[in-house]
Amino acid sequence: MTIKSDVRFVSSNLQLAGHLYTPDEAEGRLPAIVVGHPMTGVKEQTAGLYAERLAGLGFVTLAFDAAYQGESEGEPRGLEDPFQRAEDFRSAVTYLSTRADVDPERIGVLGICASGGYVPFAAQTDHRMKAVATVSGADATSFFRVPDPDGFAKLVEQAGAARIAEARGEEVPMVPVLPDAVDDSTPKAVREFFDYYKTPRAQHPRSIGKFALRSVDQLDQFDAYAGVGKISPRPLLMIAGTEAETKGFSDGAVSAAGETAELFEIDGATHVDLYDVEQYVTQAVNKLNTFFAKHLAP
Repeated sequence: MTIKSDVRFVSSNLQLAGHLYTPDEAEGRLPAIVVGHPMTGVKEQTAGLYAERLAGLGFVTLAFDAAYQGESEGEPRGLEDPFQRAEDFRSAVTYLSTRADVDPERIGVLGICASGGYVPFAAQTDHRMKAVATVSGADATSFFRVPDPDGFAKLVEQAGAARIAEARGEEVPMVPVLPDAVDDSTPKAVREFFDYYKTPRAQHPRSIGKFALRSVDQLDQFDAYAGVGKISPRPLLMIAGTEAETKGFSDGAVSAAGETAELFEIDGATHVDLYDVEQYVTQAVNKLNTFFAKHLAP
């Protein structure tokens, strides 16, 4: 059993909203894990699922909405600032470190999808993050730029105009992540994301499915895994499905991170399967439990 509480903490002068999960009848200072949501996601979706499951195994866990998203503060809404996203994780670690029920020397971090890029990026220089893990990790910039480099370049060109429009008080230009409908001609990966975010499976009113256009000039400067070797000698675990189109991100990052990094493959799982499909989530949680129990031990 776990206890779920609403909490607030500050990141770059913005108040972030989180759900704190604590093991029932826990005593003393416990190990803790910060859990980050995918791009355009919210804490009530897969991040909350993993946080609750890990809390049931004895960890204090914190799933939170990134700045500018969900219930957290920040304008414009939907801004996807990769450097702020990294700062949010640092701020979450700071918040947990001040709690009487958390051992500040035993805090780990877990990022899902785009947060699986932001978490390793933040951990490169934040040594308070004693163990680093990802599920279906991806570099948000490459995710959009590689399939359509010309289209992404055009968005970068438009970002400046979007900033001016915002400064004039005009409606903030947004970039949709998913189409309004799918059919058999829609790429499989897009259909998967659509099924998760735009159907009763995981649809949430605060998961808006788009981001502010001016995010793109910041995303274009971001490289999630360029310095991933800095995490060593702390451990890095990256979990990916063998059928995930994003698996290459985990392959490359683990290869670059050195001997303290591990790739754990879940046979038959796609990227989105690891968000909430029970047979795959169970395997991921079991591996995460083993990983964090070992590396966050007293």
